[in-house]
Amino acid sequence: MKRLPIALALAIPLCLILSGCGRVRYPSYYTLNLPAPPDPPAPENVRTSIAVREFQSPSYLRQGPIVYRTTPEQIGFYEYHRWAADPRTLVTSAVIDHLRASGQYSTVSMYNGRADIDYVFSGKLEKMEELDYESGVKVQVAMSAQITRVDTGVTVWSNSIEEVGTVSRRNVPGVVSEMNRTMAAAIDKLLATVPAQLAGK
Repeated sequence: MKRLPIALALAIPLCLILSGCGRVRYPSYYTLNLPAPPDPPAPENVRTSIAVREFQSPSYLRQGPIVYRTTPEQIGFYEYHRWAADPRTLVTSAVIDHLRASGQYSTVSMYNGRADIDYVFSGKLEKMEELDYESGVKVQVAMSAQITRVDTGVTVWSNSIEEVGTVSRRNVPGVVSEMNRTMAAAIDKLLATVPAQLAGK
């Protein structure tokens, strides 16, 4: 049997890998474009400071690919559709912006381990995924958070929420668009019960 030249023998499987000899598929990257909160009101005798820890999350949400579920128990990942940034970073930044916009704090910062603040805000992004079971295509966001007074270690507030949105355009950009809307609603709902005044608690 006649042998193929080495270069040709190597080229054939390489062409198969690249799906058409030179046609390489690159990932698409997405980010959440959360609306900016309104400017904070002018401060009036505000002396309370708060720092926000980076949100925690299950490890599978930090791997990059957009997550979907075909059943409540089965998790899948889009191979070529990925988040451009860690979702925890986006959620943490959005919470900092919302707390600043409330006008209830003299300073709102990222937590760096220092003790010269009054309160620490800690949160967890529990779910951020596409749902492909039951009826239609949906997205789900779930979060929990608490605020702790630094000098006493006492938890003065906690909340947990879940928000589900229906995807109208059944493609990945449509999923991301609805995820953006659902995440914004979830953050508003999560922070809605934070006490207006924490001083003295």
